[in-house]
Amino acid sequence: MRDPNEKSPAAFQHRLSRRKFLRGAGVVMALPWLESLPVWGQAAVTKAGDPVAPPKRLAVLFMANGVNTNTKYWSATQDDGSGEITLGETLRPLEPLKDKVNFISGLFNKAATSVGIHPGMTGNLLSGAPLTKGAELHGGVSFDQVLAQRIGDQTVQPSLVLGCEQPVTGYHETNFSMAYSSHISWQTPTSPVPMEVYPSLAFDGLFENRGSQRNLSVLDRVLEQANSLSRQVSATDKVKLDEYLSSVREVEKRAEGMKAATEKAASKSADSGVPLGMMKRPENGLPEDIREHMRLMCDILALAFQTDKTRLATLLMCRDISGLFYPFIDGAKHAHHLASHDNDDAFMRINQYYISQFAYLINKLSSMSEGNGTVLDNTGLVFMSNMLSGARHDNSKVPLLTAGSLGGTLETGRVLDYSDAGNDNRKLCSLYLSLMDRMGVSLDKFGDATTRLEGI
Repeated sequence: MRDPNEKSPAAFQHRLSRRKFLRGAGVVMALPWLESLPVWGQAAVTKAGDPVAPPKRLAVLFMANGVNTNTKYWSATQDDGSGEITLGETLRPLEPLKDKVNFISGLFNKAATSVGIHPGMTGNLLSGAPLTKGAELHGGVSFDQVLAQRIGDQTVQPSLVLGCEQPVTGYHETNFSMAYSSHISWQTPTSPVPMEVYPSLAFDGLFENRGSQRNLSVLDRVLEQANSLSRQVSATDKVKLDEYLSSVREVEKRAEGMKAATEKAASKSADSGVPLGMMKRPENGLPEDIREHMRLMCDILALAFQTDKTRLATLLMCRDISGLFYPFIDGAKHAHHLASHDNDDAFMRINQYYISQFAYLINKLSSMSEGNGTVLDNTGLVFMSNMLSGARHDNSKVPLLTAGSLGGTLETGRVLDYSDAGNDNRKLCSLYLSLMDRMGVSLDKFGDATTRLEGI
C-alpha cells in the first residue's frame, strides 16, 4: 500500500521537468537558485512579489575516536553578560565563525554505552538503536535516512553518503561487526547505505556523468547551453552562474586528477581478486594526501546542496578504529586510532585539522548566495564523534557542534552544556527529533527519545 504522503512517480517526474538543468551527452547539470528563472520547480518569488523560501538541508560530518579531552583544548565558554565565546585551542579554526556555530556538550547515546568499545559505540550513533552482536547485523535506521524516506522524493537524489576511508570487514574483539565501525548512515536496521569514497565517482554521480564520453569534461558538454542561459538571466544571476560554473570547473579538474588512479585500482582489484577495501591507499586508488581528499568531498557536498541535487548528506571523514596517517601534522607519528590513545598535543592537532575541514565547509556554503542569504543560512551542519575520549573509550558524552541556522529555525552563536541536565534531558535522539522537526518531519519517537531537546 502506498504511503499517503508519498508522491507518485508521475508527480515527481512533473516536478523534475520544471527544474532547470543543463544537459549534454551523458551529463545532466543542475543549477543553483537563480532569481530570474523558475528553477527547483518554482519561481524565486510568489505572485505577490515575496521571495520563496529556499529549501532546508542537513548534513552530518563524522570524525571517529573522540578528542583530546584536555580542557584547554576541546572547550568553549560563553560570557553570561556579553555573550562572547572563548574557544579552546582545538576549536580555534572556528574563531571567525563563532556566530554561525553552536558548541554543544553533554549529550549521549544510551544504546551505545556499556556495550563494549568501538563498533558498539558507532553503528547506532545516528539511530540510537541497540546493536546486535555476531554475524547478523541489526540496529536501526539512521535519522538522515528517516528524513530521506520522507522528503527524499523532493530532490533528484534522496541523500548523499560520502566517506574518506574504505569500510572494513570482519569482527571486533567485542563480537560486534566492523560494519558498525565503518558506517554511520543506515537505510534499514540490517544494511548501511553504500558509501562513496572515491572523489571522481562522487563527482560523476553529482552530474550523472556516464556513457562513452565519461572521460570528457562535463562543462565542455554543456557549454553551449550555459552560454545561452547566461544571455537570458539577470545581471545578478549571470554573476552567480559564472561563479557556479567556475567552481564546478575547479572541482572537476581536481577530481579528474584522481580518476586514473581510481580506474587503475579497480582493474588491479578485478585481476587479483583482492577487494578494494582490503587494499591500502594509494594502492586502492584513494588519494594518498588525505587533505585533498577531504576538501574535494566537502566541495562535492557543497555543490550538491547548492544545486538542490539532495538536501541530506553524511560525510564520514574517518571511520572508527581509523588507520589514517597525518604526515603533514607536527608530531603526529601514529595512525588516527593509536594517536587517540595518547591524548597528547599531536592528537589535539589532529582534532584541530578536522575542525579546520568543518570550518572550510562552513565558509564554502557561506560563499554561495541564495535568495536573500546564503546556502549556509538554509543548512544545518552537524559535526560529531562517537566518543569523548579515545584514550578511555568514554562515550558518556559526545563532542558535537552545529553550524548554520536551517532557514532561520536554529539560533547560532551559543554554548550549550547538557552535562548536568539529567540523562532523560541529554539524549542525542532528542536532538535528532528537534532537527527532523525543522526539516518538516515530525515523529512521536525516535531511538530512545520521545521529547525534543530543550533549549536547542
